[in-house]
Amino acid sequence: MISAIRALRPATSCMNAKCFVDTNVLIYAHDMSAGFKHQRALVLVEDLWVTGNGVLSTQVLQEFCANARRKPTKPLSLDDTHRIIREYVAWEVVVNTPTSVLDALRIEARYKVSFWDALILAAAGHAGAETVYSEDFSHGQQYGSVRVVNPFAA
Repeated sequence: MISAIRALRPATSCMNAKCFVDTNVLIYAHDMSAGFKHQRALVLVEDLWVTGNGVLSTQVLQEFCANARRKPTKPLSLDDTHRIIREYVAWEVVVNTPTSVLDALRIEARYKVSFWDALILAAAGHAGAETVYSEDFSHGQQYGSVRVVNPFAA
């Protein structure tokens, strides 16, 4: 049993450091039809609850609200989405500001990523997060002080 749990547990550097979670990881954590990705994301999110090192941004919360109610096989209800968001606001939440937008534009130009991905990286940087958990970036890629980890990579 323990080896099965370890197999699901992504390598995490968040025991003593802040870790930013991208929308796709949150979606999988709440989408029971996502199989392995659901299990992996759930373990990661639960670890972040225990350590208190989880970081999100207003962008992630907004994307979660929009996508969790339409993308999964069994979309969340409005009430469930509301309840989940109320829980996640206990984490550190980076509020995107005009400075965040300007920083994202610089990141977009430097690293050739989409503006929305650059805004995620900017928010993670503003929070002082060392890691961004996402499947939308290259696994292991370093963006300034932030390293991306795909928790679903082998």
